[in-house]
This record gives sequence, structure tokens and C-alpha cells, in this order.
Amino acid sequence: MNITLNTPVEIYERKAFNRILFQPMEGCDGTPEGAIDELTERRYLRFAESGAGIIWFEAAAVCNEGRANPRQLFINENTVESFRSLVSRVKAKSKELYGFEPIMIIQLTHSGRYSKPHGTPEPIVAYRNENWEKGKENQPFTVATDEYLDTIPAMYEKAAELALSAGFDGMDIKCCHGYLFNELLSAYNREGKYGGSLENRTRLYFNCIDAVKKAVGDKAFVTTRLNSCDCFPYGYGFGVNENNEIDLSETKEIIAMLRDKGIELINLTIGNPYLIPHINRPYLADSPEDGNIGMKRVYDVTKELTSSFPDMKFVVSALSFEGENAVDYAEKLINEGVGDFAGFGRMIFAYPTFFRDYLANGKLDKKKVCIKCGKCSLLMRAGTVSGCVIRDNETYMPYYEKYVLRK
Repeated sequence: MNITLNTPVEIYERKAFNRILFQPMEGCDGTPEGAIDELTERRYLRFAESGAGIIWFEAAAVCNEGRANPRQLFINENTVESFRSLVSRVKAKSKELYGFEPIMIIQLTHSGRYSKPHGTPEPIVAYRNENWEKGKENQPFTVATDEYLDTIPAMYEKAAELALSAGFDGMDIKCCHGYLFNELLSAYNREGKYGGSLENRTRLYFNCIDAVKKAVGDKAFVTTRLNSCDCFPYGYGFGVNENNEIDLSETKEIIAMLRDKGIELINLTIGNPYLIPHINRPYLADSPEDGNIGMKRVYDVTKELTSSFPDMKFVVSALSFEGENAVDYAEKLINEGVGDFAGFGRMIFAYPTFFRDYLANGKLDKKKVCIKCGKCSLLMRAGTVSGCVIRDNETYMPYYEKYVLRK
């Protein structure tokens, strides 16, 4: 089918064979050591059947204390072989089916205040935030010292070296959704070299980008998934002004600095799914606002940033909300210049072959699309593996019944 989404685009001197990008969706299904497990492998081999141009691999922690849950992937000397095996199989399967290998990007992360690994008594936070900690005032928190933050770039450098050896083409330095680097962006009142000024609040983020670039050289590229704004009240989040309106002025400064560091591609997102999930993934069930309002917010923010940086490439997010019209909507946005790649998240859990079906039939099967019910997130919040309870029923309904309904 002759559509823009099915045309190639070059990034970092590499060819993405189409503009469909699978977003980093955590399955929370690694081994306790952080290696690839059976459900992880099943999921990514299903993704390989999609024919997507880019598969943005889910978050992999760079240290044990930075894991968001006890089964989050953790790339280290003892687990790297499992990553290498999976990357090889995904690329081989796509090559066999479609004649090309997807560009594969790994998301490297430190989960900060959302870390819940084995053996860590309390999450590591950039600063105390009463708005983010509402209802958890008595939970113990460890405020990261400057000395601890100083050690993190070396963790990223080592993780990137291992990811390169595993066959990943790109490294994402994750700065979104309330995790450590994103939280530091709003550390206006933190003392020391990691708080206060924008230079200080981005110091660790940029130091880790530099460390990863050093580790991979020209053998892989560096990119980032970046929160455009947090959408919290002024003083509690990044990218909001004193009138509690979205203000992208600092975001644009950050993107300009990323461009100066050779970053060509940015995967834009918005909000914090732990506290305000309807902001970055508009949904239907019990949402506090009409999903179309959320979609317009994402559109407006993305359009403003992409218009400001026409020499860079951006990923458009939140597309799964459009359901059976998602590909048509994505095609419209790409043709309007809102972004360069169409990023799909929840849809890939529900219907990983959606793009192939669209190319073959000119439409999606409405009996297979994501219905925006949020059950995949409920599984994650319940501390178990995550997947589509509705469309991948036999695999994930037993977990939903055990960990959500019975609980």
C-alpha cells in the first residue's frame, strides 16, 4: 500500500524501512536476576512478526537498586547473553519474513522513586515531593546524595557497552514518566550541583548521555524518550508555568542542547502514568477527562516541539487510543509534519501484527485492536506480568484473575 507510514526514513545513517515504531512497553516478566524469560521472549518474537521499522526495547535497569520491580530487566554481565540471543532471534525473524532487520533501541533506566527491587528497603528519590507522595507520606524514602548521583554515569557506560555487545543499534537514555532523570528536571529547590538551575537539573542526564556516547562510539547511536512536560501544578513538576499552564520553554532549551550533542531522534511523551495515567495514554474506563481532550493535548505539545526543530526527527505517541482508526490517524499526523515516526504502545500488546493487516486489507480488524481498558496497567500495578488481558486472553487472563480480581 502506498502510504507515508510505509516509506523508509534515515536516522543516524541507518535505514528504518518504515515509520512504524513499537514503543518501550514493559512486560515485568524478566527473571529475578533481570534476564530475558519465557514471556519476554514470546512477546518480542510476536513483535518481530509485525514488520515494524523500529522496535524500541523496554526499559532495562543499569543497576539493581534502580529496578522498577523485581522482574524488570537488568542488563549486566550475568544477563547479557539472554539479551544477545533475543535480539538476534528478533532480527532474524523479521529478516526472514520481510527481508529487513528492524532497528532495535534499548531503553536504559534508573527508576529512582519508582524503584522496587529485591533487597532495597526504600526508593531513591531526587527530592521530597509532597504532591507525588500524597498518601505515601509515611513511606521511607532515600534522597540520593550528590556522591551517589556521581556514580551513575559509569553505570550507564557499562550498560551501554553490554547492550552494544548484545546487538542493539541504539541506546535510549530514559528521561520521562517520573523516573530519576525526569524527576531531576523539577528539582528546583534541591541543593548542590544537581538542583536549582536548568544546567544543574540536566547535569546527570547529559553526563549519562556523554558516558553512553563514549561507550558506543560510532557503532551505535544515542537517543532519548523525553517528557515534554509533567502536567503537575507549578513547583511540583517540569514544564508548567505559574499559571499551571504547559510551558515548553525549558523543554526547547533541553532539545536544543540534545541536538548539539548529536541527538537526531527524540521519542516525546508527557505526564506521569503512575499518578496521572490519562495524560500520556488517554483511556476510556473511569477516566477523569474525555480521551479526545488528552489526544489534543498530546497533538498540540508534539506539534509545537516538532515545528521548533524541523531539522530533528520525533516520535508521535498516544496513537493506540484511536483504535481501529489508529493507522489512519497516524498517517494523517505524519503527513501533517507532526512527527516522523508513529509510536504504538498498548496496541502492540493487543495486536502486534496490526500494520501488516492494514497493508494487506486497508483497515484494522476491530476485533483485535486495543480497547483502552487499562487492564495491562492494572497487571503491572498489581506486581505481576503485563500483557493484553482481552486480546491475549489465554496467556494473561489467569494473571488478571489471580492478582487483580481476587486481590
